Amino acid sequence: MSDQRIAFGPFVLDPEARTLVRGGDLVPIGHRGFLILTNLLERPGEVVGKNALIDAAWPGLAIEESNLTVQIAALRKLLGAAPHGGEWIETLPRVGYRFVGDAKKVSEDSATPGLHGPPAIAVLPFENLTSDPEQSFLADGLVEEIITALSRFRTFAVVARNSTFAYKGRAVDVREVARDLGVRYVLEGSVRRSGDRVRVAAQLIDGASGAHLWAEKFEGALSDIFDFQDEITKSVIGLIEPRIRKAEIERALRKRPESLDAWDLYVQAMPLVYGADVSAYSEAIDLIHRALALEPRYGAAMSLASWAHEKRRTFGGTAPPGIDDTELALAFAQRALDIDPDDALAMALLGWERILFRRDYAGLELCTRAVELNPNHRIVLDLAAIANVFAGDLETTIACGTRALELSPGASDAYHSVSHVALAQFSAGRFYDAVTWAKRSIELEGNFVISHLFLAAAYAHLGKLDDARASMRRALSIRRETIALWKDATVRFPERLQLWIEGFRMAGMPES
Repeated sequence: MSDQRIAFGPFVLDPEARTLVRGGDLVPIGHRGFLILTNLLERPGEVVGKNALIDAAWPGLAIEESNLTVQIAALRKLLGAAPHGGEWIETLPRVGYRFVGDAKKVSEDSATPGLHGPPAIAVLPFENLTSDPEQSFLADGLVEEIITALSRFRTFAVVARNSTFAYKGRAVDVREVARDLGVRYVLEGSVRRSGDRVRVAAQLIDGASGAHLWAEKFEGALSDIFDFQDEITKSVIGLIEPRIRKAEIERALRKRPESLDAWDLYVQAMPLVYGADVSAYSEAIDLIHRALALEPRYGAAMSLASWAHEKRRTFGGTAPPGIDDTELALAFAQRALDIDPDDALAMALLGWERILFRRDYAGLELCTRAVELNPNHRIVLDLAAIANVFAGDLETTIACGTRALELSPGASDAYHSVSHVALAQFSAGRFYDAVTWAKRSIELEGNFVISHLFLAAAYAHLGKLDDARASMRRALSIRRETIALWKDATVRFPERLQLWIEGFRMAGMPES
């Protein structure tokens, strides 16, 4: 791959930094999409065979051609129309693809100022040096805060928490981590707590060379932990993006609660909400409500509360008498958005929940806006993906789902993203692709009922009824599902819902 930047239309692609920039703004492009686009740009006007593009994007892997088709569709949507009004990428049936625009290589000096976007960064789990392993949530919470603060900057591509936390407790070579995650910079550190005192050490490392670019130690009262986070965030931003003014950094730093106890409770609830254990949602809700009792205007906790109530309602959890998870989910998302109108997670949650619980399909606009506000937030992308399955464009679902996966390779709850792509493929009538994606989701999380249901339905539409019924039996062993319940699903397009129900019925789902 060339290390010289390539300009086309309003875009500049930097192979070395692995960035695509338009008009000074970083364009959120996935790793495989980036490799495919780079290969096409290096041979403008030439036909590049499908096998060559697959080898470039999935080296050493045997994958189906449909994966390439999905990536090309996502690229076309990302790039928009070319100056001549057509597509940037032309399809040559049964042969390959060709880049049809003007592309030229440019040097660092000749490139337009401001078009060189910074590379991606990964924040690894900070090592807990405290003798009490139960205190690891302090280190985890600090990392969560730093990731969130960094991801607020649209010029940054920040690897999501669940991908980097796959390295927790492991001795790793930073250069290998950088290569695996597709980032240029890695932030790592440690936290040691003793009573009410805490010591934080952090260092920023060049992922290619392993060189230490910055290191600092912070020590003080536990109540100073937010100040430490601010200093770490500012230092990292200052090194990677010197053009960001100090005032912009200060405004973008995330609002946090005055109460450290509230923050502790919030941090403990996060992994419970992220997980697939339905019984854990009630525990998470209790923790979050305790946090909000201490800090009533804690916006992040309200968003987490909204998500926890939605998941408990959606996945069949049991709410205590007098508790309406539907109303609380909507109310908490709205309150979080009232506190911070630019909270992308709260916006996406409110949009999705309006579709799910109210058949208010205008909620899709909120999800779209949330992705625009923070295109590097994996959960926001996942919510936009499922919202489009129920009320919007299936290709947008695939683009959001695959983008979330690119941001979070190896994430513990990546099965959500994979399942959303499976639903989109199924709803588009691409049943073989749906089987592939549903199986992949099940491999990641065997107890996620939705993936089993749509695997069964896909098999049924393909005429593989034995496989369909076996998958449906597995789904029903996880949770009882009926045709009557699915008929009430708040899907905007009747033909989409009908396709689902036909598959469920053929696979053996009971009527009531």
